[in-house]
Amino acid sequence: MSDERPHPPGEEEREVERALEATLFAAEEPMSVEQLATHLGGLENAAVREGLRALARHYDGRGIALVERARRWHFQTAPDLAHLLRREREQVRRLSRAATEVLAIIAYHEPVSRAEIESIRGVQTAKGTLDVLLEAGWIKLAGRREVPGRPVIYATTNEFLDHFGLQSRRDLPGIDELRAAGLLDPVDDALEEALEGPSHKDEGSLDDDMENDTQSDTGRVGQSS
Repeated sequence: MSDERPHPPGEEEREVERALEATLFAAEEPMSVEQLATHLGGLENAAVREGLRALARHYDGRGIALVERARRWHFQTAPDLAHLLRREREQVRRLSRAATEVLAIIAYHEPVSRAEIESIRGVQTAKGTLDVLLEAGWIKLAGRREVPGRPVIYATTNEFLDHFGLQSRRDLPGIDELRAAGLLDPVDDALEEALEGPSHKDEGSLDDDMENDTQSDTGRVGQSS
């Protein structure tokens, strides 16, 4: 006679949740369902998803939360408790009007090349503008367009989604939503123009664009440590 005994109802599910909890707690980076399934010995993706949903419910309202960003899961501090952990040392970078336009175009039209960005904006885009967004970690090089010249194409990053609290690009708001929420003011006309269609103006040299970075600020990237 075998000594094996059936698991009580729910015990197997709880063990999966515990394994997921331990794995994500120790993980250096967010993990996808597929990565978790492989790491835990080839579990079914469906079992992993159900375990993640159960864990998210368990941590709802607690000091830390289990969240999904760009199809990857990780633990983070509850947003309403961030003020308890923040150190009063902040490095502030400013986004120029040009950088705001470019970021919006990439987010809503990615992947796009520099030429395509310029076509939508109706003006030339200084390389320094793209460098600022690359340095901030909000955009990345996403390969090359298979056309003559094989231009580099750009896309947003998981850091961009995480910073703005988006699960995916499908959560990006439209112009009407931004206006209704009071997030558009006269300074943000550049963003509206970038999303609705090309403008007709001339942009100066790289030096002019970098000067605008300090004179036409439309957003801030706050980094806390």
